[in-house]
Amino acid sequence: METWDLYDIHRNKIKRKAVRGEELQPGEYHLVVHVCIFNANGEMLIQQRQPFKEGWPNMWDVTAGGSAVAGDTSQIAAERELYEEIGLKVDLQHKSPHLTINTERVFNDIYLVEKNVNLHTLKLQEEEVQAVKWASLDEIFVMIRQGEFIPYYESFIQFLFDSRKKLGVRQI
Repeated sequence: METWDLYDIHRNKIKRKAVRGEELQPGEYHLVVHVCIFNANGEMLIQQRQPFKEGWPNMWDVTAGGSAVAGDTSQIAAERELYEEIGLKVDLQHKSPHLTINTERVFNDIYLVEKNVNLHTLKLQEEEVQAVKWASLDEIFVMIRQGEFIPYYESFIQFLFDSRKKLGVRQI
């Protein structure tokens, strides 16, 4: 059973916690993290979700992501999700997210990291990830148009690629 810390609209932690799947009350938010790994060639490491995964089965997505569990900071959650999903360890403890996108009931923290990763060294989480690969911006656009990638706005994906240099991506 996964438990989440809850926050108010100002991102102050509140006393109540929620269990995954529980409906949040008005004014309650939880934290989700996303990590986008880029290589020196300007490609993003993407993952393909398992066919039995609830929500977007078989679809390609950014490198890693998921909900922060109770007690997690954003950095701890990002490190944990990256390690659990693809077996990659990074240290984000003294890093802030590059951006946060607030959606209904969720604070989405997004980390941009530059790291050349040998795909053969990764250990994929069988419950969630069936494959990984490096993809260019244009390849991801084609995948979105063909319904193979989670349907993010293309402008959002473009922003991630553009921001990796302009916002000071962390080389790890």
